Amino acid sequence: MTQISNLIKNPHLDGGPFTLDGGRVGILLVHGFTATTAEVRPFAERLHTKGYTISAPLLPGHNTYPKDINHYTWRDWLTSVEVAYSELTKRCDQIFLGGESAGGLLALYLGIYHPEITGLLTFAPALQLNMRPRDIFRLYLAAPFIPYIYKQGKEDDLPWKGYIVFPLKGSIQVLRLQRRILPRLADIRRPILIVQGRLDETVRPEVPEMIYNKVSSTIKEVHWMENSHHCVVLDHELDQVAATTIQFIERVLF
Repeated sequence: MTQISNLIKNPHLDGGPFTLDGGRVGILLVHGFTATTAEVRPFAERLHTKGYTISAPLLPGHNTYPKDINHYTWRDWLTSVEVAYSELTKRCDQIFLGGESAGGLLALYLGIYHPEITGLLTFAPALQLNMRPRDIFRLYLAAPFIPYIYKQGKEDDLPWKGYIVFPLKGSIQVLRLQRRILPRLADIRRPILIVQGRLDETVRPEVPEMIYNKVSSTIKEVHWMENSHHCVVLDHELDQVAATTIQFIERVLF
């Protein structure tokens, strides 16, 4: 039986994969690095009220022990999302791919190689992080010897479930995924929504504009949440994020 580590925040929350049955329009929502599906569940439930079918897979190495992440690569995460996408195509005629942070990265990657999708929904997509070159150097130097380091920052009251540490080898996989996507942004041609919190200290503030300018999409929108931090799908402006997302989806569909 899978055991939950004492290095996880809010272990009482349900962080497993879930599906919310709805109509023939599907939305795939991918949680971020070190998180669980609890990160996207409240947001998913708001979208579900509009009749959309929601699928939220759990990425390998998450919701168990932090060191487990270090045994997987970004390709393993991608495979799990691909499986969920394939299952969703059996239920739905139109599908939006979405994700928070590293989940947004995975959505972007799939958007490059699945031009048949209806649209992309990215929330604080972690295409570039607030890391100095020397921080990245230290990460690569320490990763073979240190499994994880504790996260810095103040505690919040968000119902977020995930590791309170950063697995180092897993963090390198996020950087490798970034490098795969950056040169290919112009290959994205489907409608894309980019939402980021103005108070986000994890993703560089230039990222939304960078994505907007580089993708080849005809329909593309950037929205800033003025009072939200990194986890914009779970923060204080959740209702506004949901409303903005629904408006975008309806714009694309109708």
